[in-house]
Amino acid sequence: SKVRPLRYETVNQRGGYRGHQKCSIRWDDLLPKTIKEVVGGAHMDLKSYFENTRGRGVLATADSAGKVDVAVYARPHVMDQETVAFIMRDRLMHHNLQSNPHAAYLFMEQGDGYVGKRLFLTKTREEQDTELAYQLRRRKYPDDKKGPLFLVFFHVDQVLPLIGPGEDA
Repeated sequence: SKVRPLRYETVNQRGGYRGHQKCSIRWDDLLPKTIKEVVGGAHMDLKSYFENTRGRGVLATADSAGKVDVAVYARPHVMDQETVAFIMRDRLMHHNLQSNPHAAYLFMEQGDGYVGKRLFLTKTREEQDTELAYQLRRRKYPDDKKGPLFLVFFHVDQVLPLIGPGEDA
């Protein structure tokens, strides 16, 4: 991979400014890990995590013009280590995903402190009113038949902790 100089500021022992220094790093060191490195192995099992962890989730999308929408969403349905799905009605969140497939999901664990996960997602496909969508629902509502029900699948591009850049950043 390419090695390019990177400038950084240094400070002397008394806290005074010493100027800019140069160092050489591989740009690959700055890039996020692949999903298999982050999610696979000992790092995390998403299915187990979301089945066993209580908390609150927020899904964010943007339309093609960049106008953002944010909504409280249930835990994702983990289909495999690289795919999650959300059940949604035909509202603004679903509309945004028709023109911009990217989304972010923030999950904050129940309890004290700021512990949780951030998932960066790309929509891969969706199903409308399928048997699977109705089977996966965790809750049933009195107005269940109001409009179409979508099961929207996402590729998990990146997983980060709720706070901070991740393990090796």
